[in-house]
Amino acid sequence: MTVSVEPETIGEAPAERPRPVVDLLFRVLGLVISLVATVVTGVLELFLTPLRIGGVPVGATVLLAGAANAAIAWFAVHTTRRRWAVGPPWALWTVMMIFASGVRTREGDYLVSGNDWIALVMILVGSLAFAIYAYRLILHRTQS
Repeated sequence: MTVSVEPETIGEAPAERPRPVVDLLFRVLGLVISLVATVVTGVLELFLTPLRIGGVPVGATVLLAGAANAAIAWFAVHTTRRRWAVGPPWALWTVMMIFASGVRTREGDYLVSGNDWIALVMILVGSLAFAIYAYRLILHRTQS
């Protein structure tokens, strides 16, 4: 004698698959939001670079660059569900920093000068945040 046991589905609606158009829209929107966040945090980091308290430079922009870029990388990958999504925010942030390092203002000043150690460390830490996240994605893929 065999007894078949079927799971009860009383009160449970069957799981619906998301529509492909809606899924694509959310993925594109996630990438666009991550790019906008990259621009906003990049500009904020550049503005906070010369921040001083009592004449002493404050390295808050270094922490902001590391934390914000890691969060943007996480958001981009998780909203698009694609590993390559870490690339566009990383490239945009890098282009912004290169542009800020090589362009002079009307007064002849650089936004990021070569003798400003905080700005140089900010660029290093910000880029490393993206690089470390991408590297961890690669390691996670090979271990699976």
